[in-house]
Parts: sequence; structure tokens; C-alpha cells
Amino acid sequence: MTNNHKIAIIGGTGKVGRHIAAAALRKGYQVRMLVRSPRKLDGQDGRIEILQGTAENKDHIRQLLQDCHIVVNVFGQPPGEIPQYSSVTGMVLEVMNELEISRYIGVTGGSLTLEGDRKRFMNKIGALLFRIFFPAMIKDKQKEAAIIQQYCNIEWTLIRLPFVVEGSESGGIKENLTDMPGLKISNQDIASFIVRQAAEAKYIHKTPFIAT
Repeated sequence: MTNNHKIAIIGGTGKVGRHIAAAALRKGYQVRMLVRSPRKLDGQDGRIEILQGTAENKDHIRQLLQDCHIVVNVFGQPPGEIPQYSSVTGMVLEVMNELEISRYIGVTGGSLTLEGDRKRFMNKIGALLFRIFFPAMIKDKQKEAAIIQQYCNIEWTLIRLPFVVEGSESGGIKENLTDMPGLKISNQDIASFIVRQAAEAKYIHKTPFIAT
């Protein structure tokens, strides 16, 4: 199976990102990845187009997105760094507008609380603890979500995740728009779910929770 659509991946060497390219190739997509250190991809499929650069550099983002049709943003940062999720995502969406790319798929934490959520008590407590222990990150994640929601002309989906574990694809993903349906999910399940969204309209302009 071949697909003339090309997926641009930001954060492709992370815990989830490194499986997205493989899942996309299995579905016949072309893939381009922006990576800081290409040597981290030693042994990767030769069909993946690698662009060396950083997500914080707008010129690198523009090079990555050129002639792509779908953007997957799984940008991550080591603990302790000043959060840059909102600035990176804002820059990505600006460039998407410039290049007239319409489909954006991003990920964030399940602790992110948005209008319309109906979280169970324990999930509310979990979100509160994240706000207490990681205030800068949560504030920046809230800002990121607000930026994304402003782009009505872009077909965005922001996926909210529980604890991410190493593991194979289970195929038993639970989905919910108002509350986290489980405690964890494997990185390969996330990758498969993300790639499915590239061809589906179910969650356009929505922020689903997923878990297994």
C-alpha cells in the first residue's frame, strides 16, 4: 500500500515518537522527521526522511513541513527544563498556516483540564497534584491548548494521555472526551492511534482522552 500523503513528525526520537514513523510506514504514508541527533535513529527504516534540526527553530520547522500534508507533534522535554510546549506548538501552527497545511495531531497529558471535562474524583486529585508539583509545565500546557483552539481553520486534534509505558500494541484502546478512561497506555498503542487520526475526522477540533 502506498500513500501520496507525507507526515511530518516533531519529537520522533522520544518514547512515543520513535514508533509513529513505523506505524505510518505500515499504513503507506511517507514520513519526514525532525531530529536533534540523527545518530539516535541508527538502524531506522531507510524510507524515513531525516532532517537534522530543533523544534525551537522556525526555519527548521518550515523545512520539515514543506510539502507535507499532516503534522504530528509529540515534542518532549527533559524534566527540569523551562517548558516550551506552547511556543513550539504556536510556531508549528503559524508555519502550517503559511504553507496551507490543514491537519495537526498533538499530544498532551491527561492532567490537562479543559472546559466541559467531567473527571472522576481520583482523576481530579491527580490533576491537582500535577498542578502542585509541576506548575510551570501545567501552565504552559494550558497555554498550548488555548493556542491550538484558536486555529479554527486547522483540523487539529489534541490527544490527552495517561502514564505512558513501553509495550506492544494491544488494540484495546478506550476513548473518552470528558474523562481519562484508564491509568496507562503503551507507546505503540499511542502511535497506532495517532496514525489512525491522520485519516479520520472523528476527533477534529476535539481533545480526547485515551487509555487501555
